[in-house]
Amino acid sequence: MKPAKHVLRVGVIGAGAMGRNHARILSQLDRAELVAVVDDSPSVREAAASQLNCPTYATVEEAIEAGLDAAAVAVPTVTHHEVALKLIDAGVHLLIEKPIASTTAEAREIIARAEARGVRLTVGHVERFNPAIRALHDAVKDEQIISIAISRVGPFPPRITDVGIVTDLGVHDIDLIRWLGRSEIATRQALLTRARGGHEDVAFLQFRLESGALAHINTNWLTPFKERRISVSTPTRFIVCDMLLRTVNEYSGFAPDNQPGKLSHGSFVSRSLSVPFVEPLRAEIEAFLDAAEGKAPVEVTGADGLRSLEIALSCLSADAAPLEAAPALAQ
Repeated sequence: MKPAKHVLRVGVIGAGAMGRNHARILSQLDRAELVAVVDDSPSVREAAASQLNCPTYATVEEAIEAGLDAAAVAVPTVTHHEVALKLIDAGVHLLIEKPIASTTAEAREIIARAEARGVRLTVGHVERFNPAIRALHDAVKDEQIISIAISRVGPFPPRITDVGIVTDLGVHDIDLIRWLGRSEIATRQALLTRARGGHEDVAFLQFRLESGALAHINTNWLTPFKERRISVSTPTRFIVCDMLLRTVNEYSGFAPDNQPGKLSHGSFVSRSLSVPFVEPLRAEIEAFLDAAEGKAPVEVTGADGLRSLEIALSCLSADAAPLEAAPALAQ
């Protein structure tokens, strides 16, 4: 008789928009049992219990007492540190939404505590699991990267109140630049604006990687429509990835027309790369469960989350650095 298959007992901490998506997917997986949804709102807990047919709790401590093997943490960033440490001390493997924490000191403590307790820690940089971005990554993984350009714009999301656009959205693209470029970021420049007051909502970020590649991010919460696009240049190809439509188009073989007396526009070969149909969050959760079970290494580590947070916070401090006075122009 075969031994009964062990099913991970998994909880979701925080049942806001992202937490509900985690809970939805976990409730559909045979390999995991959703045993706890935690939220401090009674109405949110009632809705979760009705929709997902799972136990709900008001506190992390109650969920831990019920028994957890792993958990997805989707509470506001300012509470990541407190919640994560409670779960880590209970030996619960963690998928913690990006950014990993509010400060680098908090992130380092989370990472150190997880290592000391033998807890597998994944940071939720879900864009790495977007099938179009994975197709782009595979297409350029053996080539020299010359430049990476990312545009991530859209309307203001009212649910975001605790951070600005650099730490909410910019960290996605900082992580992608490091991952696609296969190199650490060496230098950065930043220009930010607070058009609505409060946190920054427009950012132009520029980077040079240790490899010499250049990268920039254009991100804002002012555009009335969403755009998510990455362009990568190599010595032989220009590749464009639409993260929303999940398409990847490659342009190569440029050659001038060489027709005397005529304006030369040149020509190139274009083709669409194959992109499978995959829900990014489901792929991320599956990878997290593989890591929690010890079947595979963690794909996005605490160190990855920390480095992206460090760079994002450094961009905030680099904004509007003063210049020396310009010399008077000759008359």
